[in-house]
Amino acid sequence: MRVKMSHRKFEAPRHGSLAYLPRKRAARHRGKVKSFPKDDPKKPVHLTASMGYKAGMTTVVRDLDRPGAKMHKKEIVEAATVIETPPLVAVGVVGYIETPRGLRSLTTVWAEHLSDEVKRRFYKNWYKSKKKAFTKYAKQHAESSGASITRELERIKKYCTVVRVLAHTQIRKTPIKQKKAHLMEIQVNGGSIADKVDFSRNLFEKTIEIDSIFEQDEMIDVIAVTKGHGFQGVTSRWGTTKLPRKTHKGLRKVACIGAWHPSHVQWTVARAGQMGYHHRTSCNHKVFRVGKGTDEGNASTEFDISKKQITPLGGFVHYGEVKNDFLLLKGSVPGVKKRVMTLRKTLYPQTSRRATEKVALKWIDTSSKFGHGAFQTAEEKKAFMGTLKKDLIQTV
Repeated sequence: MRVKMSHRKFEAPRHGSLAYLPRKRAARHRGKVKSFPKDDPKKPVHLTASMGYKAGMTTVVRDLDRPGAKMHKKEIVEAATVIETPPLVAVGVVGYIETPRGLRSLTTVWAEHLSDEVKRRFYKNWYKSKKKAFTKYAKQHAESSGASITRELERIKKYCTVVRVLAHTQIRKTPIKQKKAHLMEIQVNGGSIADKVDFSRNLFEKTIEIDSIFEQDEMIDVIAVTKGHGFQGVTSRWGTTKLPRKTHKGLRKVACIGAWHPSHVQWTVARAGQMGYHHRTSCNHKVFRVGKGTDEGNASTEFDISKKQITPLGGFVHYGEVKNDFLLLKGSVPGVKKRVMTLRKTLYPQTSRRATEKVALKWIDTSSKFGHGAFQTAEEKKAFMGTLKKDLIQTV
């Protein structure tokens, strides 16, 4: 039965979702993994998340492999995001105990040597500080052949049910000006607790490549803070209908914000306020390519054999050149360029046809993202344009 609204000529469904309240600025700049995939001891030991930096977007062409669909075996053009992922560095391990009120950390074991970029994370002002962080802790590794460190690792093996690796990014390898690395806990899944601890201990001070965590055609989640838009009105923030042109005192408003009684404004009413810079999780992005920074042709394909790299002509706008490993993901992800992205394995095994489809890219666009780019490589541009005036000017 359809319920009719009383004394109304037209239906007015509510505007905007209430699922994401409060719409306020995120407490932390880096996306937080609030849930890791469920652990399965039968699987081999593996990491479940990583971090990268958003470089920009590009276009890809591929053949759709979806029997029954109208576009099956036909070329489709899709948007893709490039996330630069320099290898992480493992610097510690945390053990958690299950309690009636959730997980509680038992102990944390740190590596002997920590780089300055992660030490900066523990200081408000690195320049004025004495830079003494972890100097006393590092001595524990030398005393009695690291007996206290071994003892803490044994405690984790004995009491803990969840093991997480502490790893940080190598932000100095990116074009980003910031020197302070991003540090996060990455859950270790698979194998026994002892296997997890040994796996984590062996990673200390070593790099973690992105291809050891994710692979091509996998579905992953991206957790990040969205682009901020500051204080916005109800029309752009909630998508409410604009009032008629002749409305007194403005028309991008909500005319009635509630009844006389109850004599307060209900929380469901659309109001002006902060828009953007919210913490969001974007699920199920297909990994089109896991690219290597050392590969001269990391944007080449079987059909486009010209030797070209993923960085477009002139570099990614507001980012620069991608010189490290990268992920090419389907679609757009939250956040602006240069923002840190937390990448996580999907929480549940994805079995849909879209998820299991094998992707073979035919072409990746590397033309300039600034203006009307027509050339894929600098060589192609030079061959077409010929000798230019700037080529003739000799630099002294």
